[in-house]
Amino acid sequence: MRIVTRPDFDGIVCAVFLFEAEDITNGIKWVEPDQIQKNSVDIRTGDIMANLPYDSRCSLWFDHHVSNTPETEIDGSFAIAPSAAGVIYHYYKKTGRLTKDYDELVKNTDIIDAADLNQDQVLHPENYPYILLSMTIQNKNFEDIDYWNRLIELLKQKSIKEIHQDPEVKKRCDNVIKENQAFEAYLKKYTRIEHQVSITDFRPISKDPSGNRFLTYSLFPQAMASVKIRYKDQGKDYVSVSIGHSIFNKNCRVNVGKLLSGFGGGGHKGAGGCTLETDKADQCINEILNTLFENREE
Repeated sequence: MRIVTRPDFDGIVCAVFLFEAEDITNGIKWVEPDQIQKNSVDIRTGDIMANLPYDSRCSLWFDHHVSNTPETEIDGSFAIAPSAAGVIYHYYKKTGRLTKDYDELVKNTDIIDAADLNQDQVLHPENYPYILLSMTIQNKNFEDIDYWNRLIELLKQKSIKEIHQDPEVKKRCDNVIKENQAFEAYLKKYTRIEHQVSITDFRPISKDPSGNRFLTYSLFPQAMASVKIRYKDQGKDYVSVSIGHSIFNKNCRVNVGKLLSGFGGGGHKGAGGCTLETDKADQCINEILNTLFENREE
């Protein structure tokens, strides 16, 4: 058996539970959702997919994104829930195949993946161990696979306090704190507000800055939704678009996952993303923005 999941905190916690509940003999295949949507991943019989769009070739599938709602019965479990990890945890907990109490880990994964944060958690993530740890997970062309795998082992064996004492984790947490301080300046420079939507376009920058993805909601409280635009690859052949409802200004009615599914992407009602070909990106972005500006329910 092999785990196929995505490299974010939810995906990593999914893997923690699957390693305990199943006989995983072939490790993890790390992929992004758009790779599944483009059918560019070799999914095999025996694969357990988590936190990704469905592929009929897998043997078990677990997810929670509204845009991935299955049309038929599947082997595994689907629920519109705060996290895919929570879906997996409750699925296996009923069978007794998870012997360790992971309630605290699931609670924090739900908070992080659903962006159910308060102002202090956004502005001072260094005071919240799980939130800060989640910010160390950054996918830069799959360069951090060893780190993702290490986090799985740490979460299986250690308390959150012990995990933060790990030298590699500590170094990355320190870097995240520094990045967050610089990220605020980037957001202020490259963000504009239109019709209660904050639009951050990082395409003029040669290197996409990393930082606290929730910070935009505190910096631009008048915005009901945020849109982040950046190049996905060094060759600038693709543009990545990420959208989120503000976690503080609750006036956005647009179902983001449903909206972006029309552009080859997907996600939740309140957050999602898509990848666009560069030569078609501006037209698609304008269509996406117009829907947000009109704030209409799909």
